[in-house]
Amino acid sequence: MQHVPLLSGLLTALALASLPVQADDISVAVAANFTAPLKQIAAEFEKDTGHKVVASFGSTGKFYAQIRNGAPFEILLSADDETPAKLVKEGAAVAGSQITYAMGRLVLWSAKPGLVDAAGAVLQKGRFEHLSLADPKLAPYGAAAVQTLKALGAYEALQPRIVTAENITQALQFISSGNAELGFVALSQVQKDGKIEGSFWLVPAKLYTSIRQDAVLLDKGKGATAAAALLKYLQGDKARAIIKSFGYELP
Repeated sequence: MQHVPLLSGLLTALALASLPVQADDISVAVAANFTAPLKQIAAEFEKDTGHKVVASFGSTGKFYAQIRNGAPFEILLSADDETPAKLVKEGAAVAGSQITYAMGRLVLWSAKPGLVDAAGAVLQKGRFEHLSLADPKLAPYGAAAVQTLKALGAYEALQPRIVTAENITQALQFISSGNAELGFVALSQVQKDGKIEGSFWLVPAKLYTSIRQDAVLLDKGKGATAAAALLKYLQGDKARAIIKSFGYELP
């Protein structure tokens, strides 16, 4: 009869040992282009660690302003490497915590098959009324789009047709809804299982500044075990495989 309490205690100890020491919520600000990959990564992270990612998606520029105004984010997944570095310099992020989690790729995309050619000549031919891109002042992919247009010598001529979106997600919505026939978005937004519907031009990397997407531990996440665990997880094989599947290059 004395063995029953012992067995019960052993099972309880094993059950507790299988749980994370402490499961926490992590508040993360995420660049809009990384929405789909982060959702997949967060699901795997929660299964593997018990910690839950509470994500907000938007433009890097807006997140910067919110963080400087005291927003309670613990981690920033930026669409560039300059914003995290700036936050570190300003004392709003932890020095030495900045990592590159993905290398972004810009694509000119249309929901209409045959509209965008493989060389991007549609920009010169002008068979469209509206061209969507994210606000270049707030979104690195928008800045890359403007750099591309200027490199092609097409910016001045096309400027009246540009429809500026708040972020890259809204830019995609403008194109998908038909409010703009085509536009510049992140490859990760339109590629699924290695395939892209509609028509597209993968913009040569030489036409715009490399899009290094960095993550950084913010001041409000300093000392948080769960936040540190997420940054480490982003560099692991499982997360990297997900990131690559969306068309990003890996650092």
